[in-house]
Amino acid sequence: MIIRLAETNLKTKFGEYREILFYDGQKESFALVMGDVKDQADVLCRVHSSCIFAHHFNSIECDCREQMEISQQIIQKEGTGIIIWLEQEGKSNGHYALLKSIEHKKRGLSQPEAYEAAGFKKDARDFSPAAKILTDLGVTSITMLTNNPKKVANLSELGITVTDTQPTVL
Repeated sequence: MIIRLAETNLKTKFGEYREILFYDGQKESFALVMGDVKDQADVLCRVHSSCIFAHHFNSIECDCREQMEISQQIIQKEGTGIIIWLEQEGKSNGHYALLKSIEHKKRGLSQPEAYEAAGFKKDARDFSPAAKILTDLGVTSITMLTNNPKKVANLSELGITVTDTQPTVL
């Protein structure tokens, strides 16, 4: 279950979006929608998880903020697309896990390996809210803006037709 709580227009440095706030009974998520996406195929879509370090503190230790900006630029150029924001800090392990993983990352482990070394799951994210949001928005298929094949596989398993991917390279 997912319900729409509210909507408004949001002006960004990458154009104007319609922000739609959703609630699944536990967490809020939102979609930024540019253009008309209902009944459209191959809609550009970025599914993005929260990152306090990058989005609030402008950290240069990860590329989350840049991934978001690149996605918004691509969508602005196309004129149509969706960004789905999920509250899944630290690959959904939480900010505490992120802080505890730093010492392991400094020793050369990848972020998922660092989470595991700190006693957390490599990746605890749940993309089912994104699938429910895409269904609610009425898109028929998406082109994912991602560098992560696991995200594509997960959304496909949840019934979303992913026809293509477009990397968000730096």
